[in-house]
Amino acid sequence: MKLHADALLFDNDGTLVSSMDSVHRCWTRWAREHGITEERFAAVELHGRPAAEIIAELLPAERRAAALTRIEALEVEDVAGGVVLLPGTEELLSALPAGRWAVVTSATRPLAEARLREAGIGAPVLVAADDVTRGKPDPEPYLLAAGRLGADPARCVVFEDAPAGLAAARAAGMRTVALTTTHPAGELRADLVVPDLSAVSVQVGADGLTIGTDGRP
Repeated sequence: MKLHADALLFDNDGTLVSSMDSVHRCWTRWAREHGITEERFAAVELHGRPAAEIIAELLPAERRAAALTRIEALEVEDVAGGVVLLPGTEELLSALPAGRWAVVTSATRPLAEARLREAGIGAPVLVAADDVTRGKPDPEPYLLAAGRLGADPARCVVFEDAPAGLAAARAAGMRTVALTTTHPAGELRADLVVPDLSAVSVQVGADGLTIGTDGRP
C-alpha cells in the first residue's frame, strides 16, 4: 500500500525518539512527591497525553499549576542521556525536503525542544502542548501543524505510536501510519502499521511525497 502526501507530521516520543525510561522515572518521582498512591497513579495513561491533562486527573485545581511546573522541571533535567533516536528516524528525516514535515507533540515546548536537541533533530516546525487549547485526541494539534506548513489536512500523513494521537489525526481528516514501538498492533487503528520508521521509505517527486514500507515506495 502506498500513501501520497504533501506533508508528513510526526509525533515525537515513541515515534522519532524514545524517552520512556525518563518519563516513567520522572513521573514516578513526581507522584511520590505529591502523595499519589501507586494504585491511583498506575491507573492513569501517561503516554501521548499532555502533562496538564494527566495532572488534572490526579490533583485539585489549586495545585495543578505548581505541579505542572515541577514535572516539566524534572523531565527537562532528566533529558541528558535519557533520549535515544528510534530506528529509521535519522534516515527518514534526512530524506525530507524542508517545509514538508513537522513534529507534533503532547510535551510542553521547553521539554520538546530539549528532547529534540538531545536527539540531534532540528525540527523545521514544532507544535507543542503550549500551542493548543485542546491536546490529542482532539485534532487541534495536527490541524495547527498542517496550517503552519500550508498543507491541506487531507494531504497530510501522520506518524504515531499512541491511540490518542492516531485518533487526533483521524479527526483532522489525515491518513495515518502507526508504529508498534509502545502499543501492540491490535490497539492501533491506522492506514498502515509498521514496527518503526526503519520500515518506512519516502520518495520525493514533483507531485509530492509517496510513502511506502520495507524500503519500497
